Amino acid sequence: MKNNNSEKKIAVVGLGYVGLPLALEFSKKFPVIGFDLNTERINELKSGIDRTNEVENDDLLEAKDISFTTNPLDLQKSNFYIITVPTPIDNFKNPDLSPLEGASKTIGSLLKPDDIVVYESTVYPGATEEVCVPILEEESGLKFNVDFFVGYSPERINPGDKKHRLPSIVKVTSGSNEATADTVNHIYSRIIEAGTFKASSLKVAEAAKVIENTQRDVNIALINELSMIFKKMNIDTNEVLEAAGTKWNFLPFKPGLVGGHCIGVDPYYLTHKAKEIGYNPEIILAGRRLNDSMASFVVSEIKEAQKLNGITLAGTKALIMGFAFKENCPDYRNSKVLDMYHELKKLDVSVDVFDPWCSKKDLLIDHNIQLIDQIEKDSYHTLIIAVAHDEFKSIGFDEIKTYAKENHIIYDLKNIFDINDADLRL
Repeated sequence: MKNNNSEKKIAVVGLGYVGLPLALEFSKKFPVIGFDLNTERINELKSGIDRTNEVENDDLLEAKDISFTTNPLDLQKSNFYIITVPTPIDNFKNPDLSPLEGASKTIGSLLKPDDIVVYESTVYPGATEEVCVPILEEESGLKFNVDFFVGYSPERINPGDKKHRLPSIVKVTSGSNEATADTVNHIYSRIIEAGTFKASSLKVAEAAKVIENTQRDVNIALINELSMIFKKMNIDTNEVLEAAGTKWNFLPFKPGLVGGHCIGVDPYYLTHKAKEIGYNPEIILAGRRLNDSMASFVVSEIKEAQKLNGITLAGTKALIMGFAFKENCPDYRNSKVLDMYHELKKLDVSVDVFDPWCSKKDLLIDHNIQLIDQIEKDSYHTLIIAVAHDEFKSIGFDEIKTYAKENHIIYDLKNIFDINDADLRL
């Protein structure tokens, strides 16, 4: 295999929260072609608009050595392909590898001798070699580790995080043989200021990624369960966490809804593989079940509190403030706020949703939910502050309280206001 890094021409396949920052950063060192199937997305990027807010629009307009396309044939001159497509789960919580398989077919049809394909999408250990490589071989007619080579470098982008950016996050790299591992590591080291960590194999790199979010998921599940216990004891969970946090090795996790495209999804990739090899992962699945149940728990608390107020939820009106899966971010993929919305609707509650970050157009298309533009005062029996957007903090609790009717329940799900303000909080 040739190892002339100066001649690398990079193609990034998938220009979402992961792919776009990566393509932009690489374009400072190499010629880059960014590819995405979404024509609207490509047209926006060509106009200098990033709807994900992961890159500054000025940086997008000023980028020199990058082009965007929906035509796979434009990628033919590339020799270093990076695939960053989503890896979601299906309705049965099984891995949905169709985007990854589709991208592999596209790139496989373009492969030339000595090309390298690097995967960044989160998968279970072994997926790159078991699922992707056979597709590359079939589509290209080339032989793996003889004619073309593969790397895996798991993404670590944290949507909405302006502190931990791509260059400042240590990057795990790997390759299908030693020479490829060295090349992949060198290429990434050109843009990662925090440094790289070369894993010993593709499987080790894949496993490292999938356990990062699995660990967080299990820890949050523990805190959510503690919150349920402490509520029955009339103890405020956040006061307990504050006190326990004075010990140097206490981990600072908080209770809450666990959604998004990573923490609420990745553990299912690991448990899928575990079951496939004959092991039942009890702790991981227990954590998943508990975290997936939190939206129902929140609504049950609201129902009980309203009952004490002499109010039956059926026929009442509720406001949910925030729909994104996390604060200060437009990403609502796998947001558990959607579960809460449907739980309320099942109880015949009229639900308004307000989120200044999310796209009204996309949310209507994806979930048939019409975001409201303004919040009417004295209108809601139930008000849920579901996401800790800075805008909600700026509004302040006194103003938010004016949105509610005289007899009401306000649930500060993210605990962004004083303990004595809201009626309920996790």
